[in-house]
Amino acid sequence: MSNDTIANMITCIRNANLRKTKTVEVIATNTTRSIGKILLKEGFIEELRERQEGIRRLLVITLRYQGRRRKPYITTVRRISKPGLRVYSNHTDIPRVLGGMGIVILSTSQGILLDREAREKQIGGEILCYVW
Repeated sequence: MSNDTIANMITCIRNANLRKTKTVEVIATNTTRSIGKILLKEGFIEELRERQEGIRRLLVITLRYQGRRRKPYITTVRRISKPGLRVYSNHTDIPRVLGGMGIVILSTSQGILLDREAREKQIGGEILCYVW
């Protein structure tokens, strides 16, 4: 298990999409909960719940697929800011993913936000990941 829980969550989601698995379990931290809530609100995942396993809390993410061929709603998840190289942006320089079709998840002073919310509130922060 790695110390980077965000990268661990992204890798689990990416691998589950490749295998077309319905659910994924990741370690529940405040950051992964917030990212999961954003993915749920934006319609990339079906359900987000938490369960206890001994003393560890796990997030159970139910992925969303479309059609009989089970095409995943999340086509790509990319980690941008890493522990070895942090990437920060002010509100005017927040990138647009696929011309606004994708989302950018940022860690700001007001919590973890979407790119639109950060632009609206005019606050920048650390760019955690891109999702489309």
